[in-house]
Amino acid sequence: MKKILSVFCLLISFSGFAQQPSINIIPAPAKAEIKEGTFTITSSTKLVLEASNTEKSAAFLNSYLKKFYGFELKIFKGSTYPENAVILNYDRLDNPLPGAYEMNIDKNKIYIGGDNEAGVFYGVQTLIQLLPTDKSTSLKVQQCSISDAPRFGYRGMMLDCGRHFFSVDFIKQYIDFLAMAKMNTFHWHLTEDQGWRIEIKKYPLLTKVGGCRNGTIIGHHPGTGNDNTKDCGFYTQAQIKDIVKYAADRYITIIPEIEMPGHGSAAIAAYPQLSCFPDKSTVIAKGVKWNGDTTGKNVQQSWGVYPDVFCPSEYTFTFLENVLDEVMQLFPSKYIHIGGDECPKEYWKISPFCQQLIKDKNLKDEHGLQSYFIGRIEKYLNSKGRNIIGWDEILEGGLAPNATVMSWRGEAGGIEAAKQHHNVVMTPTTYVYFDYSQTKKEDSLTIGGYLPLETVYKYEPLPVQLTADEQKYILGGQANVWSEYMANGKKIEYMVFPRLSALSEVLWSSKENKDWSSFQTRLQTQFKRYDLWKVSYNTKGINKGE
Repeated sequence: MKKILSVFCLLISFSGFAQQPSINIIPAPAKAEIKEGTFTITSSTKLVLEASNTEKSAAFLNSYLKKFYGFELKIFKGSTYPENAVILNYDRLDNPLPGAYEMNIDKNKIYIGGDNEAGVFYGVQTLIQLLPTDKSTSLKVQQCSISDAPRFGYRGMMLDCGRHFFSVDFIKQYIDFLAMAKMNTFHWHLTEDQGWRIEIKKYPLLTKVGGCRNGTIIGHHPGTGNDNTKDCGFYTQAQIKDIVKYAADRYITIIPEIEMPGHGSAAIAAYPQLSCFPDKSTVIAKGVKWNGDTTGKNVQQSWGVYPDVFCPSEYTFTFLENVLDEVMQLFPSKYIHIGGDECPKEYWKISPFCQQLIKDKNLKDEHGLQSYFIGRIEKYLNSKGRNIIGWDEILEGGLAPNATVMSWRGEAGGIEAAKQHHNVVMTPTTYVYFDYSQTKKEDSLTIGGYLPLETVYKYEPLPVQLTADEQKYILGGQANVWSEYMANGKKIEYMVFPRLSALSEVLWSSKENKDWSSFQTRLQTQFKRYDLWKVSYNTKGINKGE
């Protein structure tokens, strides 16, 4: 009876969303009670920091107000509850995951109480969604009471900067997009066959040579031609430190990805000794029109998977350990992503060194050699207090003892890893690959596939094939933004919005509070907010058949 009554109350709570446009919140909160009347925020409203360490949340709110409405709030610190104020504080909420908060808005004030710093910050994000979507210096906010908490502890988005380089300013904007969607993890893909994007001081050729390609194919792989334009770019260590702090101020952890043993053409172009065949020229994919010299090792100019992968030699392991040492100095994250996906075994099969290593280490085959490679890197990172995370191919040949798996080739890899009691982040192509087309007739070039908004929204990250105990190993989920066909920030925005809003509700809101019809209604207000932000977004594909 209690359960039935609880569901009934939730239905009553959310029936208000369709009637009150000013409380169209995404992701849907656990509980929301709408009250009569409004509170008005103006430049005379006080921003009161009742608790310590709430300055970051206050700064984000003021930055948002300044950027989109032209004014800021004066900050006060103290334990009073004045009228005409936005108050940030802590409340004990005893939620198992960090990030819970409560909000109460009456005619005199707005009160936000988080169970920790992140909770206060997420309360501020909800307040931002209650603000008008048109520019004004008098912001009417619906009176309401909200109690909210996240469903999953890992709520992530990936951005591929290997295929195309994006500016520091855009990376920060992307992080802001994640913050406003209550995401807490930014997976930063920094190395690829087409570009090495992170400065490593011990190996300067990684960015000098590996950070540039001589051209890029035109159109869908293998392309109809080449733009014959040099494409270069990388992030300095100073820039990375700045970005890491920027994200941390928004309670977002950055997980860097350094691809290995595959997708290493850019690194091999810089240091050919990383290849099992250092004197063998880079393989150019069939049908690709190449710009420049085709001899020697080159950064790839087309997309896809290539056979020249890291050789599991002592030179390579020393190189990678040195690289990872510098990476760990820049990124304090618990996890370092080491890729592990799409590693062809052709060169390993014909390499006398690899075949002898397989025998010496008593490995079964080349898959066992990949497992040996990943396991050795894991031991090194573990010795430094870090854990590896990798794509589900790291299961092949046996999973490293402390590895976390990102399940991208469907959900099978994640299910297998969870059954082995390994932590899992679900990121299957069928639900969360935001490089896939949003509509059946896209108006710009994409990698292909078809992933409409409703499919993203209706994703359930906990597979029914797992027991309740096994489901505990599912940390959460992540969407991936691969950039082969996204050369600028506006295209990234168009492919991400509004699917990011759908994903935020998948990972934050409880299953009981998810409702596709309600989401569609709330999305109409979100579209107006996108307009306020002046971002590019897709309005098609919201209904089936588009």
